[in-house]
Amino acid sequence: MAKAKHPVTIEQATYGELEDVAVERFVLGNDAGLRVAILSYGAIIQELHVPDARGETANVTLGFDNLAQYGKKHPHFGSVIGRFANRIGASRFTLDGVVYQLTPNKGTFTAHGGARPFDLYHWKAKVVDTDHGPGVSLTHVSPDGDEGFPGELTAEVIYSLTPEQGLRLDYTITTTKPTVHNLTNHAYFNLAGEASGTVEDQLVTVNASHYTPTTAEQITTGEIAPVAGTPLDFRQPTRIGDVVRDGDDPQIAIARGIDQNFVIERPAGTAELVHAGRLEDPASGRVMNVLTTMPGLQVYSSNSLDGSLRGYGGRRYRQTDAICFETQQFPDAPNHPEFPSAVLRPGETFRSTTIYQFTHR
Repeated sequence: MAKAKHPVTIEQATYGELEDVAVERFVLGNDAGLRVAILSYGAIIQELHVPDARGETANVTLGFDNLAQYGKKHPHFGSVIGRFANRIGASRFTLDGVVYQLTPNKGTFTAHGGARPFDLYHWKAKVVDTDHGPGVSLTHVSPDGDEGFPGELTAEVIYSLTPEQGLRLDYTITTTKPTVHNLTNHAYFNLAGEASGTVEDQLVTVNASHYTPTTAEQITTGEIAPVAGTPLDFRQPTRIGDVVRDGDDPQIAIARGIDQNFVIERPAGTAELVHAGRLEDPASGRVMNVLTTMPGLQVYSSNSLDGSLRGYGGRRYRQTDAICFETQQFPDAPNHPEFPSAVLRPGETFRSTTIYQFTHR
């Protein structure tokens, strides 16, 4: 049998306790220098080490070096978000003629699942075999009525490393009643390294000719608008700093930077893996490509970071210290039948895959 390319090793250890429950930490690594640390609390990506062209590795995701901070309010560093990532306008939606009132947790709307989203729960974790080596399966069961959402929803995410230097996330979702769903991972990436400062000199590319504009509250209007002629046209590599400091575009002003959902280009009627986005750090040469089966990609330039949080490297995180690539359903999809459906019914199983794949120039 041929030797596997970049065979993956996995280590498991108890990292500590939170809420009197043991938290497990899993470290997956390979001989090419890719290494990721996953916590059973929140299904969190705590560290992600990636080599550059010289073989020097750096942790390229923001986070904390202790459990206590993850147990407090934070901007979802590395977390799996649910039940519904992003915003649902007016904290309600109608499904099969029934109006469901959700928990408003940001003004009048529901953001990232409500008052207690999935990243503030302990997930059941175990080591599993995948087609390309060992992985970590994490499962969370959300009860019927959780934050106002109908149905008992079971969510699983499997983290694994691919032979192509990718961190792969495979999601599986089932429900006991008709419901809506939108799981994503909210990792904050800085390819120069965590705590290295701003990403404004890094280059972003998005495989999208359209996006979904928002209101002043950042609720999706329902329009699918062209990116052409706007600062949000990332079809060619674009310096992040040139966009977040644009003084004229109203969408940039509303978000105080980049915070938009992009409509990923894909063959009509398919849900196959396609290239969604790319991030490049010219200084280190590190490159990250994002592949996904999901219809949308939220690009977010960490606009809410204000220096109040001290991160893994001991430095305070500030605006534009990272950028997020959240693969997702469209924001507020339950209230927009013209968007791809986010409805899941009993007997159905929703599956999706996202890969963050690393290389260097």
